[in-house]
Amino acid sequence: MPALADTHAHLTFPDYDADRNLVLQRAADAGLGFILNVGTDLPTSRWAVGMCRRGLWAAVGVHPHYADRVTPATLQDLAALAANPCVLAIGETGLDYYRNRCPRELQIESFKVHLRMATLLNKPVIIHSREAHAAILELLRQEPLPAKRGIMHCFSGSAAEARAFLDLGFHISLAGPVTYPRAHELRALLHQLPLDRLLLETDSPYLAPQPYRGLRNEPSYIQATYERVAAALGLDVARLADQINDNIRQLFPEISPQA
Repeated sequence: MPALADTHAHLTFPDYDADRNLVLQRAADAGLGFILNVGTDLPTSRWAVGMCRRGLWAAVGVHPHYADRVTPATLQDLAALAANPCVLAIGETGLDYYRNRCPRELQIESFKVHLRMATLLNKPVIIHSREAHAAILELLRQEPLPAKRGIMHCFSGSAAEARAFLDLGFHISLAGPVTYPRAHELRALLHQLPLDRLLLETDSPYLAPQPYRGLRNEPSYIQATYERVAAALGLDVARLADQINDNIRQLFPEISPQA
């Protein structure tokens, strides 16, 4: 069986303070060969880099909820962290017009500087978009973008919106909601995504897949997402895992997920 991959987790969050090492051991026992541990502010980005080990990589950035914390010094520190070889991407960045925890103008400015950093450092960008797909598409068409583009994380948009992001060169990542009984539109979207642009994630500690729904999510639970997506696509799980690993190697050529 090929290794599984979780392309977006937040293992620095306090949700794991009591059993973080056990969570990582359960991930290994479940056959995960790749986890991308994603920062949401400067402290979690530093910690994500500090946690790097075989199969556990980092992304550094500031979530749109915390865009008001982005200063020139913050950006300088993020750029220094990004020089570490274990940092594969810039983010999580983007726009969140659902919760609006930070003024939109500050979210937009933070998103722009993250895009410019990703382009300058030639690292993919991880984009959070909640009720903001149109605004993000507009900015992506205006701003310079890294060669490898990046990931639309925990995607929940329409097929037309997915196509627009695909046309710009982005990968589409789906999380636990694709397993939910009423997520018919999200599963239908699977048939309109090129397999070579599909990624899967947990977004741990959030959005646990259906068998664990309501519980704290963790990377080992991604097996349920692989199984549901494979069934929806008429693939076996091994074939899907092989494809996801190929997609990760294409997006992050400096690594090789364990097979």
